[in-house]
Amino acid sequence: MESAVASRSSGATHGDLLTWFTTNLREKINAEGYRLIEPKEVTDEGGIVLHPIGPEGPKSFRRRNRAVFVVGLGEAESYPEEPLKTGYPLLLRTLANLFILIVHNGKKGSPEAYFFTLEQGTYAIPHEGDDADFFAKIVERLAPLATSSLIIENDFVPDLPEELWKGDDVTASITRAGRHLDELDLLPSPFPLEEFLTPEDFRHVKQLFQMGGLSYGNLSARKDELTFWMSASGVDKSKLEEIGRDILLVTDYVPERRAMRLSVPANVTPRRVSVDAIEHFMVYREHPSVGAILHIHAWMQGITSTHINYPCGTFELAEIVARLVREAPDPGHAVIGLKNHGLTITGGSLDEIFERINGKVLRQVPMT
Repeated sequence: MESAVASRSSGATHGDLLTWFTTNLREKINAEGYRLIEPKEVTDEGGIVLHPIGPEGPKSFRRRNRAVFVVGLGEAESYPEEPLKTGYPLLLRTLANLFILIVHNGKKGSPEAYFFTLEQGTYAIPHEGDDADFFAKIVERLAPLATSSLIIENDFVPDLPEELWKGDDVTASITRAGRHLDELDLLPSPFPLEEFLTPEDFRHVKQLFQMGGLSYGNLSARKDELTFWMSASGVDKSKLEEIGRDILLVTDYVPERRAMRLSVPANVTPRRVSVDAIEHFMVYREHPSVGAILHIHAWMQGITSTHINYPCGTFELAEIVARLVREAPDPGHAVIGLKNHGLTITGGSLDEIFERINGKVLRQVPMT
């Protein structure tokens, strides 16, 4: 039997394929028991919003809380020559957590759904003749991302001892490692959100997600049995210098608030710690042999990898990475791949990690 999508994609007018895709995706999400929020529904609860682009072009979706997961949807006649340049601006302009571009004629000559993530990842799911199978695969990829829990709250406590306000030998190693990442060309520039968003939408994003830009990669190093120093969010990793602004001391995780506790100087207005702090926290607490952790947007051959590309800063990603480190032959010297994203590498120190991976790092992350 000819599939519904095949009949619509042949000579379809603009909008037909997107309407078909949105309708069927909505039905599948409902059938799987996930909560869908209607576009005009006012709610403080979490759920999924499907936000298709209309003929007038992309419009932002203003959510009331970050538990709402917005999926931007668009349609294109053919696979774009430069996918990220096509899909990523649409993701930003809709203020979506994820953007799906449904293409009439994909790489395989049939309709395909292209996913674009905030981490600048992109991957495709082709329609292979069966509607039910196609939408099952779409929801299988979408649901874990939409239902994951962000751990991005920070509790700043101005109790850092004054003798640490200028740092120590451990923070010096983080500063040194950040410069080394720059020398190796492993520091993509922070994505200029303000160039794609209106001033109003940019303020909304900063307030909702407590961020000022997208900056990739982070570093941390153990201070003692219970605490570790870590790079801040959204800062230039090649210039990690000021304590409380560029490098922060993570002392605990507060589960009832889903917040990381930071010890900061009394004389500094602190920046937020990297969103991956919960992941590093789990690894350090479980493995005393881990002295440092490096996260980069790169890849290595023959490594163990996560199977779901959970967003950075989610409890679910942290749990999976912690489990894979636990299962590694040597947790203190593990290399874990983050699907469609990058690497988390443990070691005795940051200097030791760089020595171990020298010449083995591939700058291109495979997207699947």
